[in-house]
Amino acid sequence: MKSNTIKHVGRSDYVNMGPIRLRQPLPGANIDMVDPFILLHHYGPYEISEGNNPFDLGPHPHRGFEPITFLIQGEQLHRDSLGNESVVKSGDVQWTTAGRGIIHAEAPTKSFVREGGVLEGIQLWLNLPAEKKMIPANYQHESNGDFKVVTSKDRKVNVQVIAGALEGAYGRIKTQTPVNAFMIDIQNEGEHTIEIPKTHQSMIYLLDGDVTINNTHRLALDDDQIIHFNQDGAGFSIKGHASSKLLCLSGEPFNEKVATYGPYVMNTQTEIMEAMRDYQMGKMGFLPAN
Repeated sequence: MKSNTIKHVGRSDYVNMGPIRLRQPLPGANIDMVDPFILLHHYGPYEISEGNNPFDLGPHPHRGFEPITFLIQGEQLHRDSLGNESVVKSGDVQWTTAGRGIIHAEAPTKSFVREGGVLEGIQLWLNLPAEKKMIPANYQHESNGDFKVVTSKDRKVNVQVIAGALEGAYGRIKTQTPVNAFMIDIQNEGEHTIEIPKTHQSMIYLLDGDVTINNTHRLALDDDQIIHFNQDGAGFSIKGHASSKLLCLSGEPFNEKVATYGPYVMNTQTEIMEAMRDYQMGKMGFLPAN
């Protein structure tokens, strides 16, 4: 298999989002956007307790894209204006299609805050094409143990197929556009090749550990952590040098103009203004503070 060559490599430096300090690899200094992926935040690990709970995000709106949470450690409560309320646990995925508009809130559960623990996760913003930006909102929550897993020949690499397909295994998440999302766990000296469709833009993000990609580039925590590939191959190879975890994302690009403001991702500034007006008029629903 011909591997995809590397287009960009980037760090995952810390940024401040109000009271929350988190890593932001996308957009970053060298990687602005990996169409159709707009933003990737890596929050935590935080030690949560009754005296320290910065990750309590009250009701807020979204329109025009899909905000997605991959929860690595901890426990969060999700509530939204569609009436969904669910507890998202370690390894679970919540995949929200904001579409024409949704209001949601997320925070560690009260019992988790009371008992204390570590909270860590990924929030990903996946764009929607212009033709789907105003579809009805939807929410999917899938549990960690329900995802199919592809295991390498050496039994040292496990690839959890969250969305899309890999080696005959299919993800449980129903996507609006062709998208793959894989969570990869690697033991020391584990090796595997991950296949990516040639029509997809793709990237990988290192959450923890130390790996080499395509036998040429090394990713390590607090060093280079994100790679954006060219669309010139059929995937990439990976080798672990320690117990490691990565998120692999790929999708067919839209090649459309993107206009963003706060919680909205649209195609024009006029559509952004319409989103702000519709939220103020209550057209995205209502969600009381907890």
